[in-house]
Amino acid sequence: MKFSELGLPSNILEKLKDMGYDEMTPIQEVTYPIITAGQDLCAIAETGSGKTAACVIPLIQKVDPTLNAIQGLVIVPTRELCMQYVGEIHKIAANTAVTPFAVYGGFDREIEIAKLKHEVHILVATPGRLIDFLYGGKLSLSNVKCAILDEADELLKVGFLEDIEFILSCILHEHQTLLFSATMPDDIKKLAHDCLHDPQHVSLITKRSAPESIEHYFFYTHPKNKEAELIKYLGDETIDQVIIFCNARHKVDTLFRFIRQNFKEVEYIHAGLSQSKRTSIFMKFRNRKVRYLIASDVAGRGLDFSHVSHVINWDFPEGRDRYTHRTGRAGRMGKKGKALTFVTKRDIPNLRELICRQNIRPCWIGIDPLLDNKTDRDGETRKRKRPFRPYSRKAKKKTE
Repeated sequence: MKFSELGLPSNILEKLKDMGYDEMTPIQEVTYPIITAGQDLCAIAETGSGKTAACVIPLIQKVDPTLNAIQGLVIVPTRELCMQYVGEIHKIAANTAVTPFAVYGGFDREIEIAKLKHEVHILVATPGRLIDFLYGGKLSLSNVKCAILDEADELLKVGFLEDIEFILSCILHEHQTLLFSATMPDDIKKLAHDCLHDPQHVSLITKRSAPESIEHYFFYTHPKNKEAELIKYLGDETIDQVIIFCNARHKVDTLFRFIRQNFKEVEYIHAGLSQSKRTSIFMKFRNRKVRYLIASDVAGRGLDFSHVSHVINWDFPEGRDRYTHRTGRAGRMGKKGKALTFVTKRDIPNLRELICRQNIRPCWIGIDPLLDNKTDRDGETRKRKRPFRPYSRKAKKKTE
């Protein structure tokens, strides 16, 4: 279905055309009538499927620009997502009188307060800064028509849940609540239902949570060989942009120092950097001034980098859904992408669960440690008595 068939106001439709939005994505087409009808919604769709625009377009239409009050509230878990989301609203609402604004930790608090006093129709916020302003009486949610939780599964986890419950409790009047996410574990679904009133449920990832536009490659190797194999892979592949994920800050720092010895246009990012530094690096990456980005999971959720062709898991992702969110930085909006995950012996149990749970078709670079029977290039099957092991404790002792 085309956006031109929705009967959108001409000022919004013209801007969508300028942005190259013609055909609606499946999540946009399914959720648009639900949101415009004012119903609560819990929507799950793969990363890069257009969930932000699915929220933003009908949200802008709900705003009365003659009323100087916050009428739309969007809550996101990270500062980077906050800036990205408000940027998308700015683009789509550019030809309207609707004013969006973002508040988040790490930015000048007094500047945010001054803007809130002036004119804001749609507020995008991280939970901590929003609660700070609510406690201080710096803003009111009394005119909110629609509240959106983006990356809802993250916001409803321990650590965020109490904050979200408090924020929603501050909206005392009847309003619409929308939950959007790429993943939604069963325990989080129960909490999500408590936030909604007679909701519609939409899930476009019933059988598969990893985007089909991504090829999933795995490399089974000894930890000591990872650096050499990574450099070889980066040299052999035709890479537009790549994000290389590590599980800890110190690993990001170490890998950055190593990779910049072999490649140019390399940067790194993690939560230990200042907000201004993180913002600068993301802007450079978005503007394609950085080709290789080594990152912690601060870059692993929700962020839209349209030119990322490859994602590499230097460390096997921890947690049930991090693989989905990390690899979802590539292959966005129907584009093709590649994900490579380095696997060591200790990762095998988690790897089996990942492949089974997400219905991934793994492509192995080298040998597949999950198979006992291997087929060689001539099509003949070679049986193994024991699973392949790239290294063993006995072998390790001999080399020490």
